[in-house]
Amino acid sequence: MSFQAISDTIDNALASAGIDPYSGRLTGVAQTIRSALARAGFPPPTARSDDARGGAVRTRQPVTGRNLPGAARAPARRAAAAAEAGRFLERSFTNAAGTRAYKLYVPTSYRAAPMPLLMMLHGCKQSPDDFAAGTRMNELAEEHGFLVAYPAQSARANGANCWNWFQSRDQARDGGEPSILAGIVDDIATLYATDRRRVFVAGLSAGAAMAVILGQTYPEVFAAVGAHSGLPYRAARNVASAFAAMQGGPMPATLGGPPPTPAAKPAGATSTPGVPTVVFHGDRDHTVALSNADAIVEQALASGTPGLLEKKEVEPATAESRGYTRTIYRTHDGRPQVEHWVLHAGSHAWSGGSPNGSYTEAKGPDASAEMVRFFLSQ
Repeated sequence: MSFQAISDTIDNALASAGIDPYSGRLTGVAQTIRSALARAGFPPPTARSDDARGGAVRTRQPVTGRNLPGAARAPARRAAAAAEAGRFLERSFTNAAGTRAYKLYVPTSYRAAPMPLLMMLHGCKQSPDDFAAGTRMNELAEEHGFLVAYPAQSARANGANCWNWFQSRDQARDGGEPSILAGIVDDIATLYATDRRRVFVAGLSAGAAMAVILGQTYPEVFAAVGAHSGLPYRAARNVASAFAAMQGGPMPATLGGPPPTPAAKPAGATSTPGVPTVVFHGDRDHTVALSNADAIVEQALASGTPGLLEKKEVEPATAESRGYTRTIYRTHDGRPQVEHWVLHAGSHAWSGGSPNGSYTEAKGPDASAEMVRFFLSQ
């Protein structure tokens, strides 16, 4: 009997008992099983990992619960996952570009029917727990029924825990941080019933800039993008130009161009519409200039559906909410394709957030609720 067959048999037995040895504190169980098999003369074979988003990425690594073909163990793993409803789980994902930990919130309503998935990318000096507390996104997941993933930037990759949106290697497909983050979606979909047509990504500051990159480089993975206090695609190429971009300086002449070619279009497809995008930005943000929000909107409109209908709304401040100007670009069937929220007197902080997290402002509008509304309307 092969290593894979033995491993699958063990996993199925554990799953039937509601145990997933590949998540949280039980990850050591998987390692113990692999070590025991190796001592018994069943060394892990090598495997080829094919990137589902185009272009085979061949690696030689031990076969584990993370890189076995999803179809081999998905039913059993998903059966075990149903027992994790209502929990905030710790996981990690590894590919050729590196490893990132992430947290996954599974709402109590999860059973095994496909659910939407929202990826939340924290800002500099933040963590998944901090970002989850500040945005209250897990509460909205409970209300509306969707999974929420919070990838964690590693201090080794960036000392301030910023996503490296300004590095050329992290602005392209099939490599760098975008490939890791897109891979996390595949990792989750192997374990949990995920509606792949409704996978969204949102972020704050550096996380927003990386969310924009994901929308440009993996439009077949992410159905919509939310950017709060972020920057446009290819706004910088190194640290020096990143600071210039944050202050509203012009994009480098060699950047800001069209995104890389996405995965091949399905047979019969004639065009690829832009990824729907919602943008929030304070007009008193002294960390990332408001002009960056304008540039994100311009990029989204340039790659989007032609003939969008524009509508502008201006709301004065109230006791609960700051004033704002919202510009909506709708398709002819009424669906919002791009929304641009300018928060009057807003700073570099998540609008309508909780004081339990960093970089939040209690006064609305509630960016989390509005993003979820925008995403689920797609």
